[in-house]
Amino acid sequence: MADDKISENIEEYLEVLYRNGSNKEQVSTTTLSNELGIAPGSVTQMLKKLETLGYIDYTPYRGATLTDEGMKIAQKITRKHRILEKFLLDILKVKEENIHDQACEMEHTLSDEAERALCTMLHHPDLCPDNNVIPACDLDFDSCQQCFSVKDFDNVINRKFNLLSISELNPETTGIISFIRGNNELLDSIADLGISVGNNIHYYNNDGSEFSVTIEDEEFSLPSEMANNIFIRV
Repeated sequence: MADDKISENIEEYLEVLYRNGSNKEQVSTTTLSNELGIAPGSVTQMLKKLETLGYIDYTPYRGATLTDEGMKIAQKITRKHRILEKFLLDILKVKEENIHDQACEMEHTLSDEAERALCTMLHHPDLCPDNNVIPACDLDFDSCQQCFSVKDFDNVINRKFNLLSISELNPETTGIISFIRGNNELLDSIADLGISVGNNIHYYNNDGSEFSVTIEDEEFSLPSEMANNIFIRV
C-alpha cells in the first residue's frame, strides 16, 4: 500500500505538482487551485505544510517546485495512477471518460506488489491513455530484463535517485542513462544502436516525432518509443 504516513491529500498535491512541473518547473498556486478545485488560500496553507515536510520549495506569490523527496513520492503515485488507467481501459474495458476518476480512487491503496504485477501483465507500458509517460519503477534495476528474472522482490532495493525519460526532459539537458524500460525486442533495438546504461547523454530538442540527442559523442534521432523508455538520472 501507499506509505501510510503520507495522506491521500498530500499525494494529490504532489501528483499535480509533478504533472505540471516534472522537471522541477515552478507551479503556480492558481494552477493547483484550479486542478484540485480548492480555494487559493487553502492551497497556500498546504504548500507551507509541504515545504515544512521537505516535499517542496515554496516561494510566496510565485509557486512551488518539487524537492527530490517530493518528486520521489509524486512519481510513485503518478506511476500507479497511469498504470491503473491503462489497466482499466485496455483490460477491463472501462469507458475512457471514467478511467481517470476510478484510477484516482484506486491509486492510493494499490500495493507495490500489485503495481509490479500490472506492469508485467501490460508488458511494461510507456504511456497512459492520455499519452503521458508512465514514470519508471523505483526498483534498482538497469532494465526490465533484470525484473523478469526476479521471483521474490523482498530483497530488491529501491533506487536512491529519481529518473526522467528523454521525452520528459527540458532541452539542453545533460545526464547519464540509468535505466532502460521495455520488452526484449525494444531493449535489443536500443542495444543495437550502441546505447546502454552508463552512457553520457545530451538532449537537444524534438520535432514532435523524433528526439535529437548526443550519446557518447554520437548523434541520434530517437523515435518516441525509445525516448519514452530511456531514463536519465535527475
